[in-house]
Amino acid sequence: MITIIGLGNPGKEYAGTRHNSGRDTALYFAKKSAQDEPADWYLNKKANALTSEFKVGKEKVFMALPETFMNKSGGAVVKLVRTKKENKNLIVIHDDLDMPVGRVKISYGKNSGGHKGVESVMRAIKTKNFVRIRIGICPVSGRKPDQKKLLNFIVGKFSPTEQQIIKKVQKHIAEALEVMITNSLEHAMSEFNC
Repeated sequence: MITIIGLGNPGKEYAGTRHNSGRDTALYFAKKSAQDEPADWYLNKKANALTSEFKVGKEKVFMALPETFMNKSGGAVVKLVRTKKENKNLIVIHDDLDMPVGRVKISYGKNSGGHKGVESVMRAIKTKNFVRIRIGICPVSGRKPDQKKLLNFIVGKFSPTEQQIIKKVQKHIAEALEVMITNSLEHAMSEFNC
């Protein structure tokens, strides 16, 4: 079984924000994949995460959206992914401030790159050996906001132009996930890294 974790912050006020790109993309994929039967979401109290199960092709997919805040995501993930074998089938989707909007990077076994949510997951499950799908949130200009404005920028909403780009990114990632699940990680990495 494949486990997909969409990192973000819980609550309606964070939906559609840059920092919730991973969570929002996971929701998009669940909705797209479970077209015949809409994905049912349940609160797993032990893990403090919304969870859903559905099939992609013949493969069973388990999806979780931690209801913890981003920097404590590992506490939820460690309750859902317990073995090394499960780690290898783990896919974490998250935002990345080091890449411009529109860029997507799929990688395996890489360091956190300073992302606090990813660091939390790595510490909790004691490995970096899992798949990460990074979604660029930096302005296309490549200029990050200065330190004083950074938090407001990350939890801020995308501009209308960026929202159009993010819709395409979500579709792109959904296609990549389908390939990853039904074919292979290598195939998805060669075809969908952009």
